[in-house]
Amino acid sequence: MADDPVAVAQRHGQQLALAHGAVGALQRRGERQRAALDLDELPDGLWRYYARTWLRWRGEEEFYAIDLPLLATLAAVQEPTAVSLLRASYVFPDRAEQAAAAIEARLAAGEYDDLGPEALAGQLTEQLDEVCQDKHLRVRVRPPRPQRPPRPARPEPREPGPGRAQPEHRHPGNFGIHRAERLPGNVGYLDLHGVAPPEHAGEAIAAAMRLVSGTEALIIDLRRNHGGSPHGVVFWCSYLFPGADTHLSDIFDANTGETRQFWTLPYVPGPRYLDRPVYLLTSHETFSGGEDLAYSLQAQGRALVVGAATGGGAHPTRGIPITDRLVITVPFARSINPVTGTNWQGTGVLPDIEVPAAEAYDEAYRRALRHVLTGDVPPPVADEAREALAGLAAPADPAARSDPAALPDPAARPDPPARPDPTAAADPAARPDPPAPPAPIGGV
Repeated sequence: MADDPVAVAQRHGQQLALAHGAVGALQRRGERQRAALDLDELPDGLWRYYARTWLRWRGEEEFYAIDLPLLATLAAVQEPTAVSLLRASYVFPDRAEQAAAAIEARLAAGEYDDLGPEALAGQLTEQLDEVCQDKHLRVRVRPPRPQRPPRPARPEPREPGPGRAQPEHRHPGNFGIHRAERLPGNVGYLDLHGVAPPEHAGEAIAAAMRLVSGTEALIIDLRRNHGGSPHGVVFWCSYLFPGADTHLSDIFDANTGETRQFWTLPYVPGPRYLDRPVYLLTSHETFSGGEDLAYSLQAQGRALVVGAATGGGAHPTRGIPITDRLVITVPFARSINPVTGTNWQGTGVLPDIEVPAAEAYDEAYRRALRHVLTGDVPPPVADEAREALAGLAAPADPAARSDPAALPDPAARPDPPARPDPTAAADPAARPDPPAPPAPIGGV
């Protein structure tokens, strides 16, 4: 019996949106079976955008071998809608069918009539969560693109002359690296708000790791980390292991049936951070790739997780436009940890040391400083560690702890006070207080 077209789509990982654009492009070239598709041949708009997103996740560059008969079959199924894409792509087909049937019943009953984009997206997301309980599965609104004025004619390019350097590429979010510094007591601190892919962020990640490479312990703050690239997770983790023999995670693609393995890298630029403790700070905001980083290091016994349970989103997603205003993000795969055999979906990453997120920094810093004081460190470093430890607030009574409010704005953290001249005599009681602990940002 012939395979159902949607089943074929699931096995081959070809989405309906890609099919429409690819078929048209190849037919214009007179292709009949297979061809290397140049993405620039795709029509502008939704199809090219989605094709590029999908192929880049697959690791392709500009060309991909397309099976034309398969795509022609898929293109004939129906126009992509939230329900059709849910059925064709979601990592758990049984739940996808239940959720799709529930939405279709509500659609027939007129529940979505006269709803604006925001209300419709919110209602669909809530109803999907009722069945699937998956925070990655949602419908969201894209803001309308502002109208751009016509571009003026470009002047002829000029060669850079003496003293006129070409501007370097700028990244406003600094590839998710919000802060990298050495704390008093020779403790490294990295505040990561995202996990950027290494092909873009490699130099920045290497620079951050070089900055903390001489410290005695490392704190990685993931309390505001909303995720990113699994390859970025591998790159960060590779600095914390000695070589390429650590199996970090797998991702099972339900559409293709393929499992991709993720191992530490045999080479990273700069020194690795080995044989020293690592503390990971987490909160309920920590999500997706930020959770992957925490879960992988915790499972390998390489880091101690301090803080609150994380958000609980373990499924890689694709964001697929279904209208000019709405996008559905559909998890098409699931993470599998080789140590635990499972992942953090729904439960979140459970901390080794559970404290309110707002107290996680103090708790981890206190443990790091105590580690420093047990080691053979120079007297100035030991003095610095003792001073910093004395300046930390005493830990709260665990029985009196409650779930924290939102973390304070990291911009409110004052800069560290200027350090006094070490050659000048000063009353120890007059020393400045240690810096306030930092409080600690995610595609389609």
